[in-house]
Amino acid sequence: MKRLLLFALTLALTAGVFAQNKMLSSKQLMTRGLYPQAPIRNLQFVGNTNQIAYIQDDVLYMGQPGKVKPTTILSTLNITVAAVGKDGWSRPPQVTFVNAKEIRFMEEGEIMQYNIAKETLVSLGRIATDEEAAHLDVEKNGYKTAYTVGTNLYVKSGDKVFAIEDPDQDIVYGQSVHRNEFGIEKGTFWSPKGNYLAFYRMDQSMVTDYPLVNTTARIAREQPFKYPMAGMKSHEVTLGVYNPANDNIVYMDTRRDESVAEREMYLTNICWNPTEEYIYIAKINREQNHMWLERYSAQDGEFDTVLFEEQNPRYVEPCDAMIFLPNNPEQFLWFSMRDGYKHLYLYNTDGEMLRQVTQGAYEVEGFIGFDAKCENIFVYANKDGLTGRYAYKVNLATGAMTLLTPEHGTHSVIVSNDGSTIIDMFSSVDNPGCAQVRDIKKNRLLSTLYQLDNPLADYAMPGIEMGTIKAADGVTDLYYRLITPPNMDKSKKYPTLVYVYGGPHSQLVTDDWLGGGNLYFLYLAQQGYVVFTVDNRGTDNRGFEFESCTHRQLGTIEMADQMEGVKYLQSLPYVDQDRMGVEGWSFGGFMTITMKLAHPEIFKVGCAGGPVIDWKWYEVMYGERYMDMPDENPEGYANNALTAKAKDLEGRLLVIHGAEDNTVVWQNSIEFIDACIKAGKQVDYFIYPHHEHNVRGYDRIHLYEKMFDYYE
Repeated sequence: MKRLLLFALTLALTAGVFAQNKMLSSKQLMTRGLYPQAPIRNLQFVGNTNQIAYIQDDVLYMGQPGKVKPTTILSTLNITVAAVGKDGWSRPPQVTFVNAKEIRFMEEGEIMQYNIAKETLVSLGRIATDEEAAHLDVEKNGYKTAYTVGTNLYVKSGDKVFAIEDPDQDIVYGQSVHRNEFGIEKGTFWSPKGNYLAFYRMDQSMVTDYPLVNTTARIAREQPFKYPMAGMKSHEVTLGVYNPANDNIVYMDTRRDESVAEREMYLTNICWNPTEEYIYIAKINREQNHMWLERYSAQDGEFDTVLFEEQNPRYVEPCDAMIFLPNNPEQFLWFSMRDGYKHLYLYNTDGEMLRQVTQGAYEVEGFIGFDAKCENIFVYANKDGLTGRYAYKVNLATGAMTLLTPEHGTHSVIVSNDGSTIIDMFSSVDNPGCAQVRDIKKNRLLSTLYQLDNPLADYAMPGIEMGTIKAADGVTDLYYRLITPPNMDKSKKYPTLVYVYGGPHSQLVTDDWLGGGNLYFLYLAQQGYVVFTVDNRGTDNRGFEFESCTHRQLGTIEMADQMEGVKYLQSLPYVDQDRMGVEGWSFGGFMTITMKLAHPEIFKVGCAGGPVIDWKWYEVMYGERYMDMPDENPEGYANNALTAKAKDLEGRLLVIHGAEDNTVVWQNSIEFIDACIKAGKQVDYFIYPHHEHNVRGYDRIHLYEKMFDYYE
């Protein structure tokens, strides 16, 4: 067994840490101050300069790196009283530099612009006229705002408010669609110059109503919502464009015909071209194995052309809109996994691929920006560490890649307008957090803005170890995180908990503070538990084959890899093999029950939150991508339906569900409990009455206590 010890340490970041033996209480597990807190916020470059600015203690600091001087323009005793009419605010607002002399911020729904030199403040107007406004989208110049009230869309331009008001509550305007898959996070898209607004229109009238019940009323009320289950009718989406100059609306002609197949296409990755003449849409068939990148006229909605197509027998999943080159509106960058890893490709607007910009056995995880001459781009990738995230400069012509963030860890950077300087904010398993300003042309550190101390230095710190084991295929490396009790005596035996998620778009073992773990895991370790997590095949940031090998058989390969992690645990002399448990939520809840039923000889106890029990009860977009439709893959659905396996339950299992869960609907766990009853199997069950898919707020402390008491 290969073992790569990236970090084998007990987090003794200060001398004599073992002399400190404070213990976490369950009430502290939601305490923000026990996680690293940056002393500054709103960190940015000033306009197009290389000066930096940030807010600290109600004061805006700005100036050259290493020579930053404070200015009092945001003091609670300055502009706030005169301009906003308040006695002062407890926390100054986020500010944005319009240029080197002017800042813009929002206060109580009003956009304010302040001239630093002239000390003058003007209001650009309120962003919305309705107190119930949601999904606010302010165009970059700040003079127009799109927002929703209920299912309707409103656009405010100066004093004029235009409304798309539809009495049919099943028609939703200006909100995210396709249940936020394909990287969709919003439903409105301002054009580059702010002259037009593109927006989604989603017709859900054909989707089955799913019942939720509001029990706070004396007589409980049904509150149905639209939930398209795998294999059932999906909603239908179109894309409109609104012109504030004449209140005209046109809809893109995305349907070649009126067939169900055309109406159920997924419209994703919406993008305007720089001249505002065209809109680009990545259109995906319901089977999710074929994508067309299409162009439409923004003026009349007419279809123009298909630039290119992508197909894969498993699935295609574009999650990033095209990125136009600032100096060439006829060229753009496109993310694709066509070569097996997520990389960037350079295209022209005729659909011709000019070159593959990045390539290799690593993932480009995000785009940051261009340099001033548009010769280089800046990206995030895991080329220098699969558990970390690093920033790189990539030459567009040659693909030459330069690492900009030399310290190991998970980085977030801001690049100056000319591309010569970056602000690098990062943490790692052995660094709570740091912010640096670096000259990337000369490859030198200009200043350290802060270096955080360990906020848990006064506590008895568990050990955190990260390394690799082999997957069930005997070839692939899997990364694990092992958290052990403080001052662990390896001659003793400790109860052990396997914490699992294991599903797509997840990576739990990361090179950031606590190794991607949290205070709950540390609390368990302080109470004498070993806590283990491994990212099995099927998770993210390791290439298409690594993630998609689970296609049509969710739970099978994932469990095989998780059991390799168990074998590793069994090789450790301090792991008590008679006291081993498994815990997870959502996909992890599905994995928890899957593993508990399949291996009762291993797992004495399990705790599954919000579990998927049968993938036919899960939503269309996610479920059909990874499992296909139920009638296309009956064997795959049947093999991993947990109701049929309830008869195999041995030992103790706690199932937890939010009664208003609109992601993994309550039906899943209810039917599993019913199957346990019919099989004569005892199972423990707990409901959080007014919570959705996660238990949030103060009630989460109750959740932690519930699970810990159960293990005890």
